[in-house]
Amino acid sequence: MKIVDIIQQLEFLAPTKYQEEYDNSGLITGDRSTECTGVMVSLDCTEELVIEARRKNCNLIVSHHPLIFRPVRQVTPGNPTGRCLIAAIRNEMAIYAIHTNLDNVMSGVNASIADKLALVNREILLPRTGSASVGSGLTGDLEKPVSEKQLLKELKEKFGTPVIRHSPLTGQSVSRIAICGGAGSFLIPNALQAGAGFFISADIRYHEFFENEGKMVIADIGHYESEQYTVDLLHDFILEKFRNFAVLKSGTLTNPVNYYI
Repeated sequence: MKIVDIIQQLEFLAPTKYQEEYDNSGLITGDRSTECTGVMVSLDCTEELVIEARRKNCNLIVSHHPLIFRPVRQVTPGNPTGRCLIAAIRNEMAIYAIHTNLDNVMSGVNASIADKLALVNREILLPRTGSASVGSGLTGDLEKPVSEKQLLKELKEKFGTPVIRHSPLTGQSVSRIAICGGAGSFLIPNALQAGAGFFISADIRYHEFFENEGKMVIADIGHYESEQYTVDLLHDFILEKFRNFAVLKSGTLTNPVNYYI
């Protein structure tokens, strides 16, 4: 089996045409015609992860975040991206990113969050023109309404985040929830319009917490924390398509954010 066989399945799950204009999903480095010895799945791609993949005889890394996201002017050991690229090329390692195209499909990143919260009646929060199943964010309903404090407690437990930044509580019970894995503050107006009592995302800026208009709780659970289950999604998808093949989840922690509590 060749690397291209796995890429074809990934692009069936989340076609690259669904990625945002600023994104860089797809094959970052490597030869798609190479025989695949094993797949390592991760949220990010780092030099440490390339070393781990080589040690475990995997020559394809499938990461959610692209290794090359902004323009790279120099590939040298002087920066993390350069070191990772050099390590990948030296070890004949292919790196494939499946980023905002996986964010924008109904069964993608946001579905992983919705699964943890057992949301029903799911819909795309900001659908693309002409497609109700492609777009940004997701809305859904809890099977039973809960208090805001109870939902915050469940988020902390289920996503393993040491701290949740949130706007003032409204004192209302919560049943309808809007979510967006990663940086999703641009969807706050859509979450309000959808009647959500909670908007769960990450990378919310100070002034953006005011945009809830006192009608909704904005909860920032952390970028890594919100997207961590994407690794399980990709691992299970590839393994289902290629049974009896080496598909591994990385054991390297790539979250660059630490909390002092």
